[in-house]
Amino acid sequence: MMDDSGKISAKSEVDTEAAVDAFNWSCHPLKKRPLVSVAVTLFVIFAVVYVYYSFDSVGFALLTFIVFSLSLARYYFPTHYRLSEKGVTIKTPTQTISKAWSEYRSFYPDKNGVLLSPFAEPSRLENFRGIYLMYGGKRERILSFIGQYIGKQEKYPNGKSS
Repeated sequence: MMDDSGKISAKSEVDTEAAVDAFNWSCHPLKKRPLVSVAVTLFVIFAVVYVYYSFDSVGFALLTFIVFSLSLARYYFPTHYRLSEKGVTIKTPTQTISKAWSEYRSFYPDKNGVLLSPFAEPSRLENFRGIYLMYGGKRERILSFIGQYIGKQEKYPNGKSS
């Protein structure tokens, strides 16, 4: 459950016990790479201005801004994660996703995060059906927590492991 501040919190006394064992963290890519952030922002501004002058339309420029804003929301705004005995909750500015551990059968760690996959074996669909959790500097604790609930840690299909 989310409180007014956007953080994930327990709802009832039963959930409060689970909250003790829960692990919360946030990841904000914008703050992590300030020079890239400036470049991305300048590109978005350039694209909106270019569309405005190309089509001489405020509507198309506004549509361009909205599309860029929605597609880059996870970059510009923090994402809040929660791992608990019940499952995974991800809160972004545009959505909240809650999934039970039983929905995942394997996981794939990499240098930036971990992909939770609903498939026991590697599949081309896992990027569409799985979820990706960014580490935010807490790699070992996240992998340890996930390992308690998902027993199968996979190597990447190209042979690389984390």
